Amino acid sequence: MCAKNYNAFETAQAQFDRVAEILDLDQATRDLLRNPLREYHFSIPVTMDDGSKKIFKGFRCLHNDSRGPGKGGIRFHPQETIDTVRALSMWMTWKCAVVDIPLGGGKGGVICDPHNLSPREQERLCRGWVRQVAQNVGPLQDVPAPDVMTNAQHMLWMLDEYEAIHRAKYPGFITGKPVGMGGSLGRTEATGYGVIFTVREALKEMGIRPEDTVASVQGFGNVSQYAIQLYTQLGGKVILVSSWDQNDQQAYAFKKNSGVDLKELQEITDSFGGINKDKAKELGYEVLPGDVWIEQEVDILIPAALENEVNAETVKRIHPRVKIIAEGANGPTTLEADKVIRERGIFLIPDFLANAGGVTCSYFEQVQCNMNYFWEKDEVLGKLDTKMTSAFIAVSDLARKKKLYMRDAAYVIAIDRVAQACKGRGWI
Repeated sequence: MCAKNYNAFETAQAQFDRVAEILDLDQATRDLLRNPLREYHFSIPVTMDDGSKKIFKGFRCLHNDSRGPGKGGIRFHPQETIDTVRALSMWMTWKCAVVDIPLGGGKGGVICDPHNLSPREQERLCRGWVRQVAQNVGPLQDVPAPDVMTNAQHMLWMLDEYEAIHRAKYPGFITGKPVGMGGSLGRTEATGYGVIFTVREALKEMGIRPEDTVASVQGFGNVSQYAIQLYTQLGGKVILVSSWDQNDQQAYAFKKNSGVDLKELQEITDSFGGINKDKAKELGYEVLPGDVWIEQEVDILIPAALENEVNAETVKRIHPRVKIIAEGANGPTTLEADKVIRERGIFLIPDFLANAGGVTCSYFEQVQCNMNYFWEKDEVLGKLDTKMTSAFIAVSDLARKKKLYMRDAAYVIAIDRVAQACKGRGWI
C-alpha cells in the first residue's frame, strides 16, 4: 500500500504546515487542524464460514466537522494503518471545503483482504464494523461511503445493520448505496468524471484541445475507467493503463499506441479492476511492468491507484512532454516528488480537488435521501460539472493572482474555510 518509511499522515501534516505559514494561522488553529478531533480503534470479531473465529482491526477517524457532518469512505485493505486513515480523513476535510459542500472529513478502514473472504464473511465484517461505531456515526454525525475494495453491497449491509440498531430508517447514514435503495444515479461515474472535468478546464486554460492530447493512467478501478471514458469522449487518447494482478500479486501495464479500448478491457477485467494479461496480449496489448505508466511520452498523467506512487524515485522518470498531472488517487504524490513537479512547472491538479467528484456526488445522494426525491442522471452529472468547474476556477484564479502552486492554492482556500468555521463556532 505504501513504500517503506512512508507515512501518509506525516505528509498530510507537512502539507498543512506549509499552508498554515502562508495563511499565518495562530498556534491554536494549527494544533486543532493538524490532528483528528476524534478517532476510534476497535476489534471486530467475525465467525468465518468454517465456524472458526477471527478478529479484525477496524478504525474510524473524524478529522473536523465544523462545516458539517463528517464524510469519508471505508477501506478494506490488508495493509491499512491508522496513520493512513488519519491522513485520508484530513484530506477529506480539505476536499469538502475546496468544493464548498457543507461536510467535514472522516475516514474508516479495516485491516483485511476481501479477496480471501466469502460474501457471507464480508457481510459479517460489515455488520461488525457498524456495531462498533453505531453511536458515533450517522446522517447528522459522520457519514461513511465506499472506498478501496468496498462497494455498494457493503454499504447496504452497513445501512441495514445501522437501521436495525437504531430501529428506524436512516437512508442518509451512508452513501454509495445501490440505485433503488437510496443510491444516486451518476455516483458510479462521479469521481472519474470529476477528474476529467478539471482536466478539461486545465486544458482550456492552457489553450490546448483535448483531441490533441494523449494520456497514461495508473490503475483500472472505478475512477480510472470512468476518467478514461469521459476523456475519450472529449477526443483524448489513452495509450496505457496499469492494473494490479491478484494472482501474481504485482502490477502490469497494458499499452496500445493506437489507444486503449475501454470496453474490450472491461470485458477482461475482474471486479477489483484486475486485467487478464493473457487475454490482453491476445487483443494486441503490449504487457509491461506496472511502474512504466509514469515514464510514457504523454501530455497527461493520471495516477488513480494508491498513495505514494509518485515519489522521489519515480518522479525522475516523468517524460519532458508531460504538461498536466491530475491526481485521481488520494495522496499519490510525496513531498519530495511534489517539489520536483513544482520546479518543472508541470500543471498539477491536486487530489482533493481532482477527485472531489466522488464526495460531491455523495453529498448529492445525502440531499436526495433527505428529500426522499431522486434526480435523473443528467441532472446529477450537470450539477457535478458545475461544482467541479467552479471549484477549479476558484483555485486556478487564486494560483495565478498570488503566484501559488496549484496544490498550495487549493489548500489556502480549503484550510481558510475550515479555520473560519472553527473560529465562528468559538472553538479557537
